[in-house]
Amino acid sequence: MGVTRSGGTAGGPAPVPREIRVDIGELVLDGFRADPDRVAASFEHELTRLVRERGVPADGPWTADVLSGLPPLPAGLSARRLGQELARAVHEGLSGRGEVTS
Repeated sequence: MGVTRSGGTAGGPAPVPREIRVDIGELVLDGFRADPDRVAASFEHELTRLVRERGVPADGPWTADVLSGLPPLPAGLSARRLGQELARAVHEGLSGRGEVTS
């Protein structure tokens, strides 16, 4: 999973980001029967909401190659709930409260 924040300038203070792009190369959810398109839509909606309401640290442009440390999730979650939980875990990683490895 790659996460890139755009909008910083070299040598100057980091402005409010104009764009936050989350690129997920591959997400494998073993044991879940949820519709992948609905999971993706829920993930995008929840992550957008969290970033708008809570923001992310604006300490300069950065990239996290891998976000890990996701909590165990019950296999019977709906697509909506699964997308929400994944978005919350990613937002915690972006906000410095989760485990971010590169």
